[in-house]
This record gives sequence, C-alpha cells and structure tokens, in this order.
Amino acid sequence: QVQLVESGGGLVQAGGSLRLSCAASGGTFSSYVMGWFRQAPGKERTFVAGVSSSGGSTYYANSVRGRFTISRDNTKNTVYLQMNSLKPEDTAVYYCGVDVRRLGVGVRSWQYEYWGQGTQVTVSS
Repeated sequence: QVQLVESGGGLVQAGGSLRLSCAASGGTFSSYVMGWFRQAPGKERTFVAGVSSSGGSTYYANSVRGRFTISRDNTKNTVYLQMNSLKPEDTAVYYCGVDVRRLGVGVRSWQYEYWGQGTQVTVSS
C-alpha cells in the first residue's frame, strides 16, 4: 500500500506562485504514474497534471497548461507541482494520487488507487 502526504498549500494573491510537494512511501515510487487533482467545494475532483513513472512525459489540464509544471524526483519519492500565475479559479484542495495500472497517465480520478489528504490552495483576487 502507498501512503502520500501533500504539503505547500497556502493563501496567495492572484498572479502569485506556490509549489506543492507530495511525498510517497510504502510502494515502488518509480514504477507509478503520479497525478495532481483538485476539488473545489461542491465540485467534482478533476485532473490537473500527471507525470509518467520516469518523469519523461507530462500532461496538463487545459485550464493550467502554461502556468503549472509537474515534476518528480524518484530518488526522493516525491512529486511536485509548481503553480505560477495563479488565478482565483485555481482555489481548491489539491490532491496527489497514484495510478498503479501501468497503462499510461490517467486523467480520471477513478484511475488512481491511492490519495493523499490534500492541501488547501486559496487564491485571492
């Protein structure tokens, strides 16, 4: 079983930046696709970004492409989400997830087996 712990969330003004981290344990980190999802109150959990097991392929939701960057350090069992040019609509709880299927980067929440507790990101206007 995999355990995930997110950190780095907080309150920022529009146009600002945050860097989220997700530390993984309990599995073979380098074998897994990792993804970031977010969920605002009353909304479904939606895909933000994903990265292949090696870090060689990345995928982004249209709403964040060009502003967010996902990366991973397999020597540290950690995945990151660098968020720049933040907008109020980015406000949500951000979750790190693990896709253990080895089929490629999933973009649906049900494709991810394990989740962290989430970290709150709030962007003020």
